[in-house]
Amino acid sequence: MSTAGKVIKCRAAVAWEPHKPLSIEEIEVAPPKCHEVRIKILATGICGSDSSALSTIMHTKFPVILGHEAVGVVESVGPGVTRVKKGDKVIPHCLPQCGVCRSCKGPNSNFCEKNDIGGLSGMMEDKTSRFTCKGKPIHHFMSTSTFTEYTVVSDMCVAKVDDRAPNEVCIIGCGFATGYGAALNTAKVTPGSTCAVFGLGGVGFSVIHGCKAAGATRIIGIGTHKDKYPKAIELGATECINPKDYEKPIQEVICGMTNGGVDYAFECTGRIETMNSALESTYCASGVTVVIGVTSPTDKLTFPPMLLIPGRTLKGSPFGGWLGEDLPKLVTDYLNKKIKIDHLVSNTLPLDKINEAFDLLHSGKGIRTIVVY
Repeated sequence: MSTAGKVIKCRAAVAWEPHKPLSIEEIEVAPPKCHEVRIKILATGICGSDSSALSTIMHTKFPVILGHEAVGVVESVGPGVTRVKKGDKVIPHCLPQCGVCRSCKGPNSNFCEKNDIGGLSGMMEDKTSRFTCKGKPIHHFMSTSTFTEYTVVSDMCVAKVDDRAPNEVCIIGCGFATGYGAALNTAKVTPGSTCAVFGLGGVGFSVIHGCKAAGATRIIGIGTHKDKYPKAIELGATECINPKDYEKPIQEVICGMTNGGVDYAFECTGRIETMNSALESTYCASGVTVVIGVTSPTDKLTFPPMLLIPGRTLKGSPFGGWLGEDLPKLVTDYLNKKIKIDHLVSNTLPLDKINEAFDLLHSGKGIRTIVVY
């Protein structure tokens, strides 16, 4: 029996309030409205941004269905949708492409003004929710909300991908694309260059992959979990170091190893002190630092201006600089073995164990956990 145009009841992991475990609930998912798509989620990754939202580092309205890194199949579409159709395999993505804002019209940014990163709205574009639970509306998260068996997104936030794509491609929806693109699109790593990657999680490993693909000849991984070093080396890191092993600041260690500093540094932890270390680890006259980790809106990054004046550059990298229209090619590259993502998935769990996935994330064990529905 077709479910198009009808309310769907399904299970979801609801965050009723911050700093609390998610609760598995039966929710109602309304049909998609004009230019909206309802998706049956197949798998979703557990990303650091989800944890940041739950711990209020990232501003979020509660109650909310978190999750923004997924793959699924279109269940139905609302009026006016032409980009996808029922049955298409898709990746929802957190950065819309409205096509009319200054960012979308210009060549220098992918940060569409219609985005809801930071949870200013927590609703669909008409300022209403498609989720209800126990008679209460539930907020959306980053235009995606994938910790649910069914979700509704704007057609600006969905990309059709190859039907052969396995569940693992869900991490292309954020973690892999963000790290890989930070190296290729944002930093524009050059052949023969030196790189430092701060943080050896899913994003950090993806940065290493991107640096190697760009032709960097020295890639230094920085992290405190030494059990991750072999995987970093396998992906392309030439060496890994632990800041706890040195008496002096890690940026001084790196500068001493690289004749004055690396060409490119990537911060993947969301820690202010690490951002400063990354900046100071680059070569004074031309080093490029890319900040990827999520911080609180109240955090302040402070450093002497003279760090920049000689020629250093400090940049952000939303979604690795990719547009939603780039995701199908990334999936195709994966299917053609041009890029690797399988190594990023260290655990697979059912929805009922989603809180265990957060525990794994917080402990630093493994790399990426995906929840399969």
